[in-house]
Amino acid sequence: MLLPTAFALFAGLIMTRIFKKINLKLPDVTAFLIAGVLVGPFVLGAINIPLGFNSMEALDRVSFLSTVALGFIAFDIGNEFRLAQLKKTGKVATVIGIVQALAATALVDIALIGLHFILGPEKLPLPVAITLGAIAAATAPAATLMVVRQYKAKGPLTDLLLPIVALDDAVGLVVFAVSFGVAQALEGGALNVTSVILNPMLEIVCSLALGAVMGELLTLLEKLFFSNKNRLSLTIAFVMMTIALSTLEIPLPGGAKITFSSLLVCMMLGTMFCNLSEYSVDIMKRSEEWTAPLYAVFFVLSGAQLDLSVFRYPSILLIGLVFILVRCAGKYLGAWGSATVMGCEPNVRKYLGVTLFPQAGVALGMVVTAQALGQEYGAMIRNIILFAVLVYELVGPLLTKQALMAAGEVADKHPEAQYRARFQKKAAQ
Repeated sequence: MLLPTAFALFAGLIMTRIFKKINLKLPDVTAFLIAGVLVGPFVLGAINIPLGFNSMEALDRVSFLSTVALGFIAFDIGNEFRLAQLKKTGKVATVIGIVQALAATALVDIALIGLHFILGPEKLPLPVAITLGAIAAATAPAATLMVVRQYKAKGPLTDLLLPIVALDDAVGLVVFAVSFGVAQALEGGALNVTSVILNPMLEIVCSLALGAVMGELLTLLEKLFFSNKNRLSLTIAFVMMTIALSTLEIPLPGGAKITFSSLLVCMMLGTMFCNLSEYSVDIMKRSEEWTAPLYAVFFVLSGAQLDLSVFRYPSILLIGLVFILVRCAGKYLGAWGSATVMGCEPNVRKYLGVTLFPQAGVALGMVVTAQALGQEYGAMIRNIILFAVLVYELVGPLLTKQALMAAGEVADKHPEAQYRARFQKKAAQ
């Protein structure tokens, strides 16, 4: 698996140069995803070229790289929860984060339940519609973070965006747990307070507690070292250990169990570390450089996992298009409405919702849980979400970039910002 992984990284990097050469003004994330599709099972794999990934099983063998990358992404996002920053944006980010997630779920639920009655229960069963509505709440932190980094975005919109994307994980977990419990009850079971309320609350509380403990411990141990290189190595080791610990599952009496969200745990680890450690600013900068190739591999592998076979099913495409469009409307309207109520400036109200469109890792994790509805329903949910992720991940980063540029938050020294400024100047003349 070493050769396909190395080739995947190489292909992703070459694709960014091709985009640049033909003047396609797309973010690197999109280039990595397209490269992933090409080296995946449905292009190079389909014609048996050994350089790429010939099967989904081959991708599964390197899936730990995606898990590690998501952990570091969450750790990096924890940097956005410094107390000094939270005093400025904490309340606003919390309100917007909750409202836009619930708005997306509510609108998708309404649209898909309506489609259920139009198409019939054979084409779109009610449990599937409700589960898809819950998945709509999730936003992809990885794509957003990488676009912000690539274009060195900075300003009021960016300051709100990253905390909101991080909060999506917690809100999405709760919404999904409740909705999925209802979907299971409709499928033939009964509403279970343990699965609908207790287990998701345990997951959130225990994830935050584990992350806090690991963050405190990391801060204490880093004082034993006198080189920031060694402190960086210790930090990397702690993030990996935290990811490993988050896979634990502890059964409790009465059917309850303690599980952990690796994204929440690592986000809390980063939050504690950045607020407690005097070395955190330098370490986070060094970590950003170290994780760049890891993130590139993550997006190429994500592209390779996009199942192009979903285009064979017209009903899946129809449901998927409704899901995509209505979820985007929910994200935009929820963000715009709550930002207006919270008194945010015009650029934030106008562009924040657009930056929340990308969806990937968290949604795909929810799809795995949704398999408990049964093979037929689970496969339908999986295909719809895979189609949606394909669209979101290819178009979403570009829309995020355009929104940040329109809001004037891309660094002036960035070549695209300079090009845009020259173009606007000529247009004015």
